[in-house]
Amino acid sequence: MNAMHIEKLDLNLLRLFDAVFRARSVSRAAEALGLTQPAASHGLTRLRLLLGDALFTRTPGGVAPTPRAERLAVPVQAALAMLQQALAEPERFDPAASRKLFRIHMSDIGEGRFLPALMARLRELAPGVRLETMPLATGDIATALDSGRVDFAFGFLPKVKDTQRAQLLKDRYIVLLRQGHPFVKRRRSGQALLEALQELDYVAVRTHADTLRILQLLNLEDRLRLTTEHFMVLPAIVRATDLAVVMPRNIARGFAGEGGYAIVEPPFPLRDFSVSLHWSKRFEADPANRWLRQVITALFSERP
Repeated sequence: MNAMHIEKLDLNLLRLFDAVFRARSVSRAAEALGLTQPAASHGLTRLRLLLGDALFTRTPGGVAPTPRAERLAVPVQAALAMLQQALAEPERFDPAASRKLFRIHMSDIGEGRFLPALMARLRELAPGVRLETMPLATGDIATALDSGRVDFAFGFLPKVKDTQRAQLLKDRYIVLLRQGHPFVKRRRSGQALLEALQELDYVAVRTHADTLRILQLLNLEDRLRLTTEHFMVLPAIVRATDLAVVMPRNIARGFAGEGGYAIVEPPFPLRDFSVSLHWSKRFEADPANRWLRQVITALFSERP
């Protein structure tokens, strides 16, 4: 079958060919497909002309396939079966029985914020489902979502365009200090508090550009004493030193709740931001994708 034949081919002609081959009868094939015998005969004539072969010859009580038809039968049956299987794929996702692996872009700070609660929820709903985090460069996220390399992206990602998204929560950047830090003892607010930040020394993470940007805007770069690669080491450093760290309030509250920390909320520029869940429009209707994003939004979305 050359390219011209494929362009002209009607899928129903292959179904007719398969039915005649199996039944060895045009009339029985027509009955099985819900066609009249003239319609089946006409379709068979069209296929013969396309392929340049008689395909079937008359025999007592029916028809017999030609050698060309014999060669075509197996691949045609396989193709029809594969297509039927694809079209019959269930439109629902069974989380309790699934062992699907979901890949998620998430920073180390996002892992600390979202994974404990998400894994606990998945253990209840889908104990066989697996997660893998895959931190990506911001410029690669949209392409990775569209290609299926990752299923979701969590975070404050204003530069990620052309994705579907759901806002999970609003947050703001604050300063985390050790409990008992001399800075905390002096009560200040507003512009006075902002100016007093010049008294502090800082630790920061090079991969968290937004916190570094705040330090730049406040001309605090010269006060940066330590730059690390990973966010989750910062609380231990802050607790053991007089260093301060700019970080999201939601994360800071988790540390402060364990004791040993103090939170200061200066009126930073660019301090307010939103954390969202991103996915590709290509997978909008995918049952597994839809299920997990419903779990995530139900678990983390802030309610009025």
